[in-house]
Amino acid sequence: MQFRHDQLDNGLTLLAEVNPSAATMAVGLFVNTGARDETPREAGMSHFLEHMVFKGTPRRSAADVNREFDDMGANYNAFTSEESTVYYASVLPEFQDRVTDLLCDILRPSLREDDFTVEQQVILEEIALYEDQPSYRVYEKLMGEFFEGHGLANPVLGTNESISAMTPADMRDYFDRRYAPGNVLAVAVGNVDYDRFRRFVTDRCGTWQSRVAERRLLPAPGHVRQTVITDPRVLREHLGFMSPAPAAQGNDDYAAQLAATVLGDDSGSRLYYALIDPALADEANTTYSAMDRTGAFYTFVSTDPERTSEVIGIVRDELLRFRDEGPTEAELLAAKNKIASGATLKGEIPMGRLTAVGFDWAYRGEYVPLPEQIDRMFAVTREQVTEVVRRYDLTAAAVLGLGPCETL
Repeated sequence: MQFRHDQLDNGLTLLAEVNPSAATMAVGLFVNTGARDETPREAGMSHFLEHMVFKGTPRRSAADVNREFDDMGANYNAFTSEESTVYYASVLPEFQDRVTDLLCDILRPSLREDDFTVEQQVILEEIALYEDQPSYRVYEKLMGEFFEGHGLANPVLGTNESISAMTPADMRDYFDRRYAPGNVLAVAVGNVDYDRFRRFVTDRCGTWQSRVAERRLLPAPGHVRQTVITDPRVLREHLGFMSPAPAAQGNDDYAAQLAATVLGDDSGSRLYYALIDPALADEANTTYSAMDRTGAFYTFVSTDPERTSEVIGIVRDELLRFRDEGPTEAELLAAKNKIASGATLKGEIPMGRLTAVGFDWAYRGEYVPLPEQIDRMFAVTREQVTEVVRRYDLTAAAVLGLGPCETL
């Protein structure tokens, strides 16, 4: 395993984790832009632009783009989050040049007006589709409540109003500001010929005009409030709890990940035994989101409306007990084994390592091999986990309920 790193004159960064014994390779272009970088008027622009990137370039039509990915047998897609937009593909090593050329090309899309109008309707349909998913609605609304007044409150998909009001000129302006080469990482993992990768990326992207694309790193507010959204069409009560957590930068992310696993893993966790095992809820889990200069613990529960008050009380009790006591040594070891197993299984294929390599560099400017990541995680002590859940008080949580209940 070998790590390689370069930066082009225009600021675009190249990374590679080279593994000659791998059977495949994966390439990803990580753009440091997402919902938090949008104004309220631009809400949903990053995700909308993700769609438009696949609609063709001066060199390729949309059909050409899809056909070339398919001809290579590529596993390809893209995703947009609050902070990043990532375009990726996994292929056999013999297609390295072709897939690199294609990904670099689509990152300079034509942004044609006809395509914009068609995709605008697709996005509106997607918003309607996700509005039918209670778990999505709870997370989106709770992010809006918890981070109100901050860019992280912006919905990733946008709103019907913001998407309908967008124009092709708005998108071109956003693209010019945010898709600057200094805001892009080109990452390759697996059976990679790095020297060829560097030459191809330099040839295809080296002429991109250098611009500054800074992120406004405002303090995240973390509002603690209780919100009820009554919707009789939703038959079960869906509950969300959100509290502050360590940022992606710093030394607390492993402790926070372990805390979330002990508290709310989908099997064998405290919430599992408190809610799922006795059939008080059909879903109960806690996740940790490490973000740029901030973070959040998020607990989601789905239950019978008649048990809502009882379930909220149990969740609050478990959060309080965990904050006060921390994990037991047995719980901590089980959580470490779960995380290590999952990371190792995922890391056996290049596609599974791509996001880890890309985001480690995007957030912290470091490369951490998988064995070192696991060693760091196993080195975390019970005292460190307890200190984190006390400093980032789990009980200081915003609460949101969605379903038939009028009160919580």
